[in-house]
Amino acid sequence: MFASVHGMAVFGIQAHLIQVEVDVSNGLPVFDIVGLPNTAVRESRERVRSAIKNSGFDFPLQRITVNLAPADLKKNGSGLDLPIAIGILAATGQCSAKSLTNRVFVGELSLEGHLRPVPGVLAMAVSLAQHSTYSLIVPPENIQEANLIEEIASGSADNLAQLASSLEKDLFLAQPQAEPSPEEIPSDNTINLSTVRGQQQAKRALEIAAAGGHNLLLLGPPGSGKTMLAKAYAGILPPLTRVESLEVTKIYSVAGLLGHMGQLIQARPFRQPHHSATAAGILGGGRDMKPGELILANHGVLFLDELPEFSREVLESLRQPLEDRELTLTRQRGSVKYPARLSIVASMNPCPCGWYGDPKRSCICSPRQIDNYRGRISGPLLDRFDLHIEVPRVEFDELHSHPESESSPTVQARVLQARQRQWTRLGESKTNAEMSAVETSAYCGLDSTGEQLLRNVFERQHLSARSHDRILRVARTIADLDSENHILPRHLAEALQYRALDRTVTY
Repeated sequence: MFASVHGMAVFGIQAHLIQVEVDVSNGLPVFDIVGLPNTAVRESRERVRSAIKNSGFDFPLQRITVNLAPADLKKNGSGLDLPIAIGILAATGQCSAKSLTNRVFVGELSLEGHLRPVPGVLAMAVSLAQHSTYSLIVPPENIQEANLIEEIASGSADNLAQLASSLEKDLFLAQPQAEPSPEEIPSDNTINLSTVRGQQQAKRALEIAAAGGHNLLLLGPPGSGKTMLAKAYAGILPPLTRVESLEVTKIYSVAGLLGHMGQLIQARPFRQPHHSATAAGILGGGRDMKPGELILANHGVLFLDELPEFSREVLESLRQPLEDRELTLTRQRGSVKYPARLSIVASMNPCPCGWYGDPKRSCICSPRQIDNYRGRISGPLLDRFDLHIEVPRVEFDELHSHPESESSPTVQARVLQARQRQWTRLGESKTNAEMSAVETSAYCGLDSTGEQLLRNVFERQHLSARSHDRILRVARTIADLDSENHILPRHLAEALQYRALDRTVTY
């Protein structure tokens, strides 16, 4: 007796269609699962056995072989419980097999046969949308998430018995629901820019970084407002586009952080890992190749507070994804490619005690201590920050004065306008920070005055070719904020001001 059922498995953030082949034959009672299953898939034997019995069906006391095809693809998670159980019931004639052809079953089974939610349903629905002939059957908690993709029909059932008895009548198929109101990532980390006192240059740098998607490094003494500025940065970023929203929501779904909202994430992510985080925690990996903080910040912000306190391994591992805007993780279990289109905002003190360069407090650090502290950030990593901003200590009068300051929505409107100019020029959702060398040469031309200015700074400060291109991209963003088609000398001059760590340090 043989039956074939379709399921799905997620590897990385990509979902793959799995054909679950079930053969029930005479022989000693054995239940084998083949096709590179991981531990969670192998353990489904006990869940499926109990679920079938407790749902009022007969579990065959025969030789059961389950093959998960393609056999060379590793299968993860408990979402294959349901197709395995349906396959056994179909192979033993306890449910209809003729209605299984165009349906894909996903779900974990409890021991009494109830369907439990699984992560990654949105990724499965996105992948299944390429095969419009299939419908997706998921647990009740996942139905709203599946309904986000309107190109496929999605349905649900409470338990295995209800699903098996209604396969012929399609009674389990839920009608597509109206898309719920967009859900934003909790905004506890967001601070309105108008509440930040002083720091006008830093606020301007935040606007430029947000408009062009640039990486930003804040350098200043303790208590100067670096963390507040970083949290305010998240509030001036434009809302996610539909394509970006789907990608972000898919990543959170795979990571199991979406919950059961069934709503698209519209606010850009803001992730703030502690400096004790490991390379696997930042990049991702582990047994299930789950995305790390870098990937969870895709299309948003990764805030690295106290940058020199992060381990050398973590900092150097950021160099490649910051340059390529994607991350390829290669482990024993395989290779996974993740998108890494994000902005990094980092903060650091100027020295170990924090007061180097402050006009009113004395620094107690030796030149060697300062060099060692700043040396924790390598030159190649520092090169990948487009803007280096000094954030000085705020004076008393600035804290107690209440001048009119622009709010985050006002700045966000200008940022969105600049982004739209970039999208017209480079394509939807692409920013100036992501321009290639060819695009930089094509769209970041200078007149003779600007070229001479850049030449003087380049030769005096011994800049690298990467720094040269990043200065041009920042100048292009400033021109976009001014609605200018060409980079003017004033735009370049302002961009050159935001390279504090390129200057020679004197003790």
